[in-house]
Amino acid sequence: MGIHGVKVIPTGPVSPAQKRDMALGHAKGDILAFIDDDAFPQKDWLKKAMSNFNDTSVAAVGGPAVTADNDTLKQKASGLVYSSALVSARYVYRYLPGKKRDVDDYPSCNFLIRKSIMQALGGFNTDFWPGEDTKLCLEITKKLGKKIAYDPEVKVFHHRRPLFLPHLKQIASYALHRGYFVKRYPQTSMRLPYFIPTLFLLSIIMGAALSIFMIPFRMAYFLALVSYILLVLIFSISKELRFIPYVFCGIILTHVTYGFYFIKGLLAKELAEDKSI
Repeated sequence: MGIHGVKVIPTGPVSPAQKRDMALGHAKGDILAFIDDDAFPQKDWLKKAMSNFNDTSVAAVGGPAVTADNDTLKQKASGLVYSSALVSARYVYRYLPGKKRDVDDYPSCNFLIRKSIMQALGGFNTDFWPGEDTKLCLEITKKLGKKIAYDPEVKVFHHRRPLFLPHLKQIASYALHRGYFVKRYPQTSMRLPYFIPTLFLLSIIMGAALSIFMIPFRMAYFLALVSYILLVLIFSISKELRFIPYVFCGIILTHVTYGFYFIKGLLAKELAEDKSI
């Protein structure tokens, strides 16, 4: 059953970026609002966002994608992993409301942009997924010299992929593209937080190897591992005890998965969807 005032445009099996580029040709308003198919906005989403466009230097607006209240236990645990400082570091504001700021890279699951800016850039013009938003944001800030505003009041609710396999598949895809983007878009991808899981994974592997041949090193390696496990446990503590084992395992597996696939992306000669090669 259709919704009054809403027009659905069939696109066929194309990437999210292509779908949004197709919509650009149909849009009649001045502001384009992007949201994922597994997310839904709060009631005043558009109203909250529009005030940011009073500043003519603001080309786009983003806000937090908070875990939906009606998600399952494993989905909510995934949301807790994403919103942990041990996983998202300084980017926690993408998953929980933070302070207002300007950003230079933001997910398109909660993203509004001036139609004139999209037209000037020729749309997303990419098959990257995920990562289409990184390319677009880079062009907004570096090519056009415009601002992207983050507003904690511009909130959507995002259904998470449950722990463990669906969550880790998403992490792997994020990491693969971010590692590749270190070479393609270093301006916003050559950043320490993205490298930390890989450095952690390499230190685990190298430390295990060294501890075999260097007996005095074993105790230091063991203490380092114990310290890491205790730190993860501390960050896994929740008001609801049932979440703790899921979040604890989820954080560790997220670190390992991201670290491995980031290296894979970094070493990849090209990704299949990179049309510029």
